Amino acid sequence: MDITQALPLLGGLTPDQFMQRHWQKRPLLVRGALPGLRPLLSRAELFGLAERDEVESRLVARAGRQWQFRRGPFRRRSLPPLAQPNWTLLVQGVDLHDERAHHLLSRFRFVPQARLDDLMISYASDGGGVGPHFDSYDVFLLQVQGRRRWRIGRQQDLALLPDMPLKILANFEPEQEWLLEPGDMLYLPPRYAHDGIAVGECQTYSVGFRSPAGAELARELLQRLSEDAAERAGGQLYRDPKQPATGTPGAIPGELQQFAREALQAALAEPHAVERALGEHLSEPKPSVWFEAAPPADIGAGVRLDRRTRMMYDGRHVFINGESYRAAGRDATLMRRLADQRHLDAAQLAGASDAARGLLASWQQAGWLQPLAEPR
Repeated sequence: MDITQALPLLGGLTPDQFMQRHWQKRPLLVRGALPGLRPLLSRAELFGLAERDEVESRLVARAGRQWQFRRGPFRRRSLPPLAQPNWTLLVQGVDLHDERAHHLLSRFRFVPQARLDDLMISYASDGGGVGPHFDSYDVFLLQVQGRRRWRIGRQQDLALLPDMPLKILANFEPEQEWLLEPGDMLYLPPRYAHDGIAVGECQTYSVGFRSPAGAELARELLQRLSEDAAERAGGQLYRDPKQPATGTPGAIPGELQQFAREALQAALAEPHAVERALGEHLSEPKPSVWFEAAPPADIGAGVRLDRRTRMMYDGRHVFINGESYRAAGRDATLMRRLADQRHLDAAQLAGASDAARGLLASWQQAGWLQPLAEPR
């Protein structure tokens, strides 16, 4: 993607300008971001996704001041009638299950893959919404069917309504209000309070982003690093031949503390261990994702990543679906191009080494990528 090219999606801004002026800073309303946009999935297809066990879905309904919340899967007969107002069906990760949704999500790849999360579809009857709330992550709200009225504000009072199944702001104070038509889009930075109410039958697509908390990230990295700790720290046992008799047996010896400190340092001594663990964590597919093994196929005409595959890289590694590989030279350039473009044609593959071709072939058999000759 050319990040210096102005995009209607961003209201005539280039991706570079958008990231500098708006990303994590201030909202942006774009009229006609995707002119002529229509729902990618029919209502029946969306409801069909919500029936599947591996698809995350939620149902939110309001009756007066009371809210109801349920998690899927949902059989069609368990959903409210279409004519009933004030209910919303949320279907998460649609890009993992539908190639059209995956293609739409790819329009937002001016943000690092490590931050891009998924595409959620919100189907609502007239008056449907999830109440005034705020998210801890960036979000693009793309109107696809019908209209939705959005009110937003830089909320200072984050108190929530008590005894509710949803996190709804108790004292929402909107500052701006817009009615979005199909093709319009609203970008909101993290913690910007917002409330969207459907005007008639409505579909809104939400492009969300990952924002891991420091504690969560530290826990994941330490767990991954611990898997190799025994090999690096060695099996040497603690010895204390000079330990004197003690009258304070409850005190931990300083020598034992030093032994533990050295063992931990040895476990972390591998250069770039943290970077490797981070890349493996960020490229790990969601728990609901699995791949089916495929018979060997000719990949000489090119390859494309499966829409569920997460592939990234740093200066020394290539990461794909939670695994890491050392990469250097022309092969590293090739693999980085695959991560950026999500496909390689025959000309780009021509310079690949036998090792790189073998690796791509193993990924094809694992179901992580397909021959480019198949429909994209």
